[in-house]
Amino acid sequence: MTALSPNSASPDVTTSLHQGASQTSKHVKDRLFHYGLVGAATLVLLILGAIIVMLFKGGWPALKTFGLGFFFSTEWNPVTEEYGAGVMLYGTLVTSLIAMVLAFPASLGIALFLTEVAPQSLRRPIGTAVQLLAAVPSIIYGMWGFFIVVPLMSGWVQPFLTAVFGPIPLIGELFSGAPAGTGILTAGLILALMIMPFITAMFVEIFVSVPPVLKEAAYGVGATTSEVFRAVTVPYGRTAIVGAVMLGLGRALGETMAVTFVIGNANRIKSTLYAPGASIASTIANEFPEAGPGSMKLHALLELGLALFVISFLVLALARFLVRPRMGD
Repeated sequence: MTALSPNSASPDVTTSLHQGASQTSKHVKDRLFHYGLVGAATLVLLILGAIIVMLFKGGWPALKTFGLGFFFSTEWNPVTEEYGAGVMLYGTLVTSLIAMVLAFPASLGIALFLTEVAPQSLRRPIGTAVQLLAAVPSIIYGMWGFFIVVPLMSGWVQPFLTAVFGPIPLIGELFSGAPAGTGILTAGLILALMIMPFITAMFVEIFVSVPPVLKEAAYGVGATTSEVFRAVTVPYGRTAIVGAVMLGLGRALGETMAVTFVIGNANRIKSTLYAPGASIASTIANEFPEAGPGSMKLHALLELGLALFVISFLVLALARFLVRPRMGD
């Protein structure tokens, strides 16, 4: 009998071998792809864990020394080594709240105009301008706010607000005092102007993604533009809208340089929104270069960073709660 050479193998055997090799290659590639995805997800968790550990470890001496009172105390005195986060927490939350109150309706209106009302010839240039504003560095907003917005606030806006709201009980306290220009209100306004293009750009993408057939059906039964917006566009993009708002809030909470320029950087709390104040991010930016290694001041700044991290986490948790599936949806 004659031995079969490798070249004399039947076509069926050769095809089977090729298919087996191909399947093995696909299996290896699939496993490598799987491990790559797991590695990427694990890297995110490792980075997040490293940040938490660093902030907690660095801020623990301050928390151990001052206790939970650290988050409520308004004392910040490097001379006596007394530190508290009350002023910074107040400034961060109030400026972010002002920013969202001003930015959300404006962003909603601009996005609705661009997607439903504006003629085609205006949509592209205005949309491009919004995207460019969203890309402007925050320090530019801070410099513009200091040289342009602050004089306008002290000369025109704050005197007008005092004249309008000053006589109103309780509300008048918020708009009382000397119109210095800088302060909590100005910082909130700059934050609003800074996050408004960011939120608007996301709103536009959300509204554009609504299937045209849904809008056409609503218009077909006689709905107006505002009714279509309320009954079709907003419900369809509710989850994404909440996500966009929370992303804007997150950016406002952690903003540093834009706030540092206009907030006044004073460690005190007053009832008026005209008074200077401080935020967590601005305090860290101003005080960190002067905090020596191992000093209580450095530990206090790291504890401030941990507090800002927790606030951001709570904002994210609130967003998840608001967009959770509901019965009947």
